[in-house]
Amino acid sequence: MAFPDPQEYEFPSVVRIGDQYLSSEDVVAFGIEPTVENLIEAYSKGIFPWPMEGVPLPWFCPRRRAVIEFTELRVPRSLAKERRRSRFTFTIDADFAGVVRECALSVRPGQDGTWITSEVVDRYTELHKAGHAHSVEAWDADGNLAGGLYGVDAGGVFCGESMFFRQPNASKLALLYLIDHMKQKGATWLDCQVMTPHMRALGAVEISRGEFLEMLAGSRACSRKAV
Repeated sequence: MAFPDPQEYEFPSVVRIGDQYLSSEDVVAFGIEPTVENLIEAYSKGIFPWPMEGVPLPWFCPRRRAVIEFTELRVPRSLAKERRRSRFTFTIDADFAGVVRECALSVRPGQDGTWITSEVVDRYTELHKAGHAHSVEAWDADGNLAGGLYGVDAGGVFCGESMFFRQPNASKLALLYLIDHMKQKGATWLDCQVMTPHMRALGAVEISRGEFLEMLAGSRACSRKAV
């Protein structure tokens, strides 16, 4: 097996990579190739890759995990108003490559560059072609890609990877569209991986790694697709 089971894995506090010492309390492995097979296995165990410059590819299973349980979803009044205006048309998997490309180009506060490298784009595109990675697109009235998001179906749970917007609220409304779609398929929550102000505003909470892994196992036991 390429990855240990995070429910049994003993996370070291520090590891040495070359001449660097890194905190690894959230990391289960370094340097494993992100093939389609490895990505499928990793996500099934609650693990995801997060490239860092100068470090062999780290694979994370964070101690604190951000999730949105749909019964606790909060839609701010201003966003609900935008939703009723219906300025956008939404699709699923209509332009996966375009969404990933735009996510890679997006400038994010506090980040220098992007973790969405060309290798990440290639590997997740392969994962998409295999039916495990999905995108949601928001289109404006002129047919332009206004915003969207992409992530991985871990077997009944959607694990969000990244979002972007070119027009106000486009990515937020794309996420609400995805949640409505998932609810129709019987899903009850989604994985945000790490907390952001936007996710918190929608009702996301942080839970322990153990709680997350239990929720993941329960959803996977239902043997259904999230998207």
